[in-house]
Amino acid sequence: MENRQILFRSTNLKAPAVSFEQALLKGIAPDGGLYMPEEIPRLSREEIREFSDAKYYEIAFEISRKFLKGEIPDEDLERIVIDAYDYEVPLEHIYDRKHVMRLDRGPTASFKDFAARMMGRLMQFFLNRNNGKLLILTATSGDTGSAIANAFYGLDNVDVVVLFPEKEVTARQRKQMTTLGKNVSILALDGKFDDCQALVKQAFGDSELDYLNLSSANSINIGRLVPQTMDYFYSFAELRSGDPKERVVYSVPSGNFGDLCGGLIAMNMGLPVKKFVVATNENDEYPKFVKSGFYEKLVPSRNCISSAMNVGHPSNIPRLVQLYGGNMDEHGAISTTPDLGRIREDMYAISISDAETEAMISSAYKEHGLLLEPHGSVGWAGLQSYLRSEGDDIDQLYISLETAHPAKFPEKIREILAFDPELPPSLQGLEEKEESYEHLPTNYRAFKDFLRSNY
Repeated sequence: MENRQILFRSTNLKAPAVSFEQALLKGIAPDGGLYMPEEIPRLSREEIREFSDAKYYEIAFEISRKFLKGEIPDEDLERIVIDAYDYEVPLEHIYDRKHVMRLDRGPTASFKDFAARMMGRLMQFFLNRNNGKLLILTATSGDTGSAIANAFYGLDNVDVVVLFPEKEVTARQRKQMTTLGKNVSILALDGKFDDCQALVKQAFGDSELDYLNLSSANSINIGRLVPQTMDYFYSFAELRSGDPKERVVYSVPSGNFGDLCGGLIAMNMGLPVKKFVVATNENDEYPKFVKSGFYEKLVPSRNCISSAMNVGHPSNIPRLVQLYGGNMDEHGAISTTPDLGRIREDMYAISISDAETEAMISSAYKEHGLLLEPHGSVGWAGLQSYLRSEGDDIDQLYISLETAHPAKFPEKIREILAFDPELPPSLQGLEEKEESYEHLPTNYRAFKDFLRSNY
């Protein structure tokens, strides 16, 4: 497999296999499924050990070229990753061997920057090579929209339309999208994230819109998924001990499950993971599935303070199910049951309430000086639940993911901790910028009319 190009196939198994470039630019497969690699490349223990002396972009280069063999020259790929990952990735020590990986130092102060910047640069490379154009449609529950909008802002060959649930994002999250303009259009819906996602998926399946050359930029796009493996390799490389048999426990706050799927792919590539703590908010359809073996969408999704995780049917669940030998369509119907024994062995799934989220923000800061926003608090609370359940091994490496900067949630931090978190450079001056966005009814006809009138 080392010298063979990897092809990508739909999770619905009814569309032909395609190259990475085709999967990236198309977004969703013609049969409505999500693209997954036919084979997952493996890294040797020696390759993983060598990452301990590597910079983040160097690890990103090595991981990417495993999936992109034969599709992009090494020198172009190296240029892309150096440009995409030009900010730090702090690994904050909390106590014992417990750390928080802060994925909030990019241009929109969100972990979505990691995948969006890489994906945007890859798309631009392929479009420029073929003189092509794309219209990106994406739904956001909070941070995806701003990360995508910033990653593609000002590009000549890409237009972007972002849909968001108006009542379920913070003012700063909204302003990061609505103050850009140019090739970025923002649509506010009086509905849920799942409603926004449903409109996007319906547009992709509408043959009357084929002329628009639509693509996706959510974590449903394979171009978002592949970069999300890199955080895991980097953090383990930085924090691992000298024990060659060491395994790591990750706690992943999970909404649309793209980050978790990135971690599962990393594990399948050879990363020694002992357990994934899958921490959701009160949208608990996945923890219930792991416990009962029965999957049921949560409609409507519950509005929690960890707004980016308010997802009642995570789009990436079919990918997870496929990784464990099962098959699920985009609507959540399972035709082949995955190996639930392996899922339970690899994952500890837990739902964290809003009350628990708020309490953890308070206790983490008072006990450890650890400043968390709601999503990171869900992850840290999930880890604490796992430690109570499975026992706390002071020699075990634990890494919890913090997915957004606390300054993106000033109202909640102020309410709980009685101070304003310091603004990172990426958020400074945002309040004074002028917003521009449109309101749209939550129905497909209105959305289709908007697309046909404007593009």
